[in-house]
Parts: sequence; structure tokens; C-alpha cells
Amino acid sequence: MPNPKRKHTPHRRDCRRSANSKLSLPNSSKCSNCGLAKMSHRVCPECGFYNGKLVVPQKSKNYENTEQNAVEG
Repeated sequence: MPNPKRKHTPHRRDCRRSANSKLSLPNSSKCSNCGLAKMSHRVCPECGFYNGKLVVPQKSKNYENTEQNAVEG
């Protein structure tokens, strides 16, 4: 069996190893309700819809403002 004559540098070794470790983006799909990109098979974080049905009701901004005003006033 042939042996290497010289030791490879750590830079050369690490460059070779890093070529296989590139991360890919997860698949995404459009929300059927609002049209924004979301991860597949998950509830839309913006509107709370999944498969055309409301799963997680979202608080509206007006509701939050009135709630704060009631506490302050």
C-alpha cells in the first residue's frame, strides 16, 4: 500500500470536508389563507390557518391596544 509522502495541511483537509456539509433550506409552501411562505405541514405563524381551517386564533393589534388602555386608564 502506498503511503503519503507529506502531511496534508489542516486547511486542505477542512476544505475537503466542508464541501459535503453545506446546509440546504427547508421546503416551504404558500399559506392557503394569507399567501405567505411557511414550512410544510405546519400552522401558518402569521394567520393561524392550516389546511384552510383556523387552528390558532391570532390576537388582533386593536385588541392588544384596547387591553393596554384598560390597564392604564
